[in-house]
Amino acid sequence: TMLPLLLLLLPAAHAIAQLKPGPALSRDQLEGLTTASTFVLEQPRCVFKDYRDAVIWLVVALEKDVADFNNSAAPATSETAFQLFPDPVRAYMTLNATLDSYPCPKAPGDITVLRVGSETSCAQDVTRPSCNGPLPGPGPYRVKFLALEGSVPVDETEWSVPITLRTAKPFSSISTTGGGHSAGMIAITTILSILFAILLAALVAVLVFCGSESCGGSSTCSKPESVTVRRYNTHHVYDQPAARL
Repeated sequence: TMLPLLLLLLPAAHAIAQLKPGPALSRDQLEGLTTASTFVLEQPRCVFKDYRDAVIWLVVALEKDVADFNNSAAPATSETAFQLFPDPVRAYMTLNATLDSYPCPKAPGDITVLRVGSETSCAQDVTRPSCNGPLPGPGPYRVKFLALEGSVPVDETEWSVPITLRTAKPFSSISTTGGGHSAGMIAITTILSILFAILLAALVAVLVFCGSESCGGSSTCSKPESVTVRRYNTHHVYDQPAARL
């Protein structure tokens, strides 16, 4: 009578408590926190402390498939291979690292992040089932860290909140009419038009001013050498009788 009872208690003996908090997007102001195929997580610093020999794995699943993942799934096998995600594999395991890779505490100024989906070279390589390959769609995804000693799960975090990736706007949805322009674009166009008009007016004013300078202020322009006083002869004044008195 004791054997059935022991069999019932065996799964409970392998149950592990979920550590808080779960994985989260990086709090650092990084370029491309989420893209069309990647996202950036905070490293699990100061999360796993009791199992120095454990290997930490990241488990990635679509939000709808989280409940189907079994902690006893073997990492780096076809059972959890990236290349078979999301069908038939519902969750894949990647970014394995020892606890020494996540020292605690975090040094001031360190950027301690993991970019999920950054490896393209192994995306189709079935010999690398733990590939950290580009994510196949916008999601939403949920992730957790799982600590294994050998093949035995010893610790894990909670699942993250849903993470949705960016999606490219279809070209057919981009309006080519004026009505599709944003208020910012209209304002920039207006300002540039005004500046161009001011510049054109200033150019015209400079041309007019320079033209009037060359004309000497008269209404009719003539060549400068046609008007001179140097050729005016005054010697005949001294030939007058009155001048000799």
